[in-house]
Amino acid sequence: MKATRTPRVKICCIGSVEEAAVAVDCGASALGLVSHMPSGPGVIGDELIGRIAASVPPAIGTFLLTSRQSVAAIIKQHRFCRTNTIQLCDHLTRGTHRDLKDALPGISVVQVIHVTGPESVQESTRVAPHVDAILLDSGNQKLAVKELGGTGRTHDWTLSRTIRERIGVPLFLAGGLNPENVGQAIEEVGSFALDVCSGVRTDGKLDPTKLKRFFRAVRSSGA
Repeated sequence: MKATRTPRVKICCIGSVEEAAVAVDCGASALGLVSHMPSGPGVIGDELIGRIAASVPPAIGTFLLTSRQSVAAIIKQHRFCRTNTIQLCDHLTRGTHRDLKDALPGISVVQVIHVTGPESVQESTRVAPHVDAILLDSGNQKLAVKELGGTGRTHDWTLSRTIRERIGVPLFLAGGLNPENVGQAIEEVGSFALDVCSGVRTDGKLDPTKLKRFFRAVRSSGA
């Protein structure tokens, strides 16, 4: 089934003000700014996250990717970074999504669900009513060193589509996307937005050529 609309694109692992500008110029609707993680690429300091977030137009989503699991710690981090969106890459263990939203009015909260099997469908439907969006990725929180994103792996897109059909909030699709497979991802999942990191990079740096190819592939897959 063909996608009925062109999905938005979030470019993750932005590492500088310059990379942010390139991504926005190419058509990114949102930027991912990765704070401390137990593993994975793109980690930058909170001070730099704040500088990048302040440098982009207000209409662009600026996502603070956090591995913190305490609402109080996330609030403290966000007040330093001042992004317009918080992306929770792990489960909350102290406090609730409602606590977070009440403390930070006007800030969007996006929960990452790492798609590992059918249980991810239940998790997504349980969490979705409490957040502004769900982001599906290919990590694994159960490993000794947690994978909370940036794996460069795809997951089972049939599960992603099932989740998209069962939740009432926007769905972001991440995990192993690149210019070659993004058209298939759009057709199979039909997500509101796409999230890409390694698929538009060369030697860890944002590659304008790959980025433009990615956007061309996205636009050609639209209605």
